[in-house]
Amino acid sequence: MKKFSIGLLAAALAVALAGCTSGGDASPDASGNAGTAAIKIGGTGPLTGGAAIYGQAARNGAQIAVDEINALGGIQLELNYQDDEHDAEKAVNAYNTLKDWGMQVSLGSVTSTPAVATSVESNTDRIFSLTPSASAVAVTEGKDNVFQMCFADPNQGSASAQYIFDQKLGSKIAVIYKNDDVYSTGIYTTFKTKAAELGVEIVSETTFTEDSQQDFSVQLSDAKSKGADLIFLPMYYTPASLIFQQAKSMDFSPKYFGVDGMDGILTLEGFDVTLAEGVMLLTPFNADANDDRTTNFVSKYQAAYNEIPNQFAADGYDCIYAIWAAIQAGGITADMATPEINDILIAQFTSMDFDGLTGDQMRWDANGQVTKAPKGMVIKAGQYVGMD
Repeated sequence: MKKFSIGLLAAALAVALAGCTSGGDASPDASGNAGTAAIKIGGTGPLTGGAAIYGQAARNGAQIAVDEINALGGIQLELNYQDDEHDAEKAVNAYNTLKDWGMQVSLGSVTSTPAVATSVESNTDRIFSLTPSASAVAVTEGKDNVFQMCFADPNQGSASAQYIFDQKLGSKIAVIYKNDDVYSTGIYTTFKTKAAELGVEIVSETTFTEDSQQDFSVQLSDAKSKGADLIFLPMYYTPASLIFQQAKSMDFSPKYFGVDGMDGILTLEGFDVTLAEGVMLLTPFNADANDDRTTNFVSKYQAAYNEIPNQFAADGYDCIYAIWAAIQAGGITADMATPEINDILIAQFTSMDFDGLTGDQMRWDANGQVTKAPKGMVIKAGQYVGMD
């Protein structure tokens, strides 16, 4: 098993980072000369619209990693992120734009529904794909060259139920999930199964759709009437923010437990962060950690983007470094055809382990799913604080 770690580069990066930039797609060589042959890495994500926090964070984290790597000299990378607005059809169009650009390696799509669509394309085209945060099983299922940096939805659901049980966080659980979204339903299904196995009582199960995610009075009233003391929210941060607001107006104050889609709520424009006080979630990244690689990344991200990075930024950063490690180990060069690069990366990812911001000793199985340990976090005074 080959071992790769971002930490091994700490000394070199300490020197290189001072000259790094954080924008654009240029790939300067070690002397700062533009035009050096670079391996082209493309991805799609919501850079505008309601889910833009996710896409922008993943792109920004990936760009920091690209800049760091290019500053070291040697293999050069070029990053191109296209906006898919969290829409499957637009994601496929964006993917085709990247393919016309000459994309050799893909970061897939940032969110699950678009990623299900683009993963079909990259599998057909034999372009290796490593998505930072699209966690639906359907993203990788049946596709030997599509991998995930994030937890798969079944892992999030079962891990959340286990964590709630182990930490005795609630005795009567309500679940609100989005029934027309593969991300939300995938997590809900395995949460329910694991909760039944553990004897965790679910007293209320209600749903919503894309068209009905403005009014949660029915769902919250059901949870309140049945005495729920904790609500599990397998969803993205936008509907969650409305749930917090509407629960307060109903004088209903249960505990809340979310998943990785909740990460980003603290930077949602116009959101009163005090409403998220005490919200718990599982995430593989803690921006408050004091190890060298985390503090280095957080300081770089804050300097470039004037905000604390979330998990999606860390996932994007880890994707680039994992790809770079596999490129080096596999002897990949920019003049190789994408099918050849694809086959080498598959072999590398299924035989290496990797230490990054979002986990140590990460490994990938033949189905493209990653193994790493989640961390329990709680929001306190507008910050994420470790619970473990």
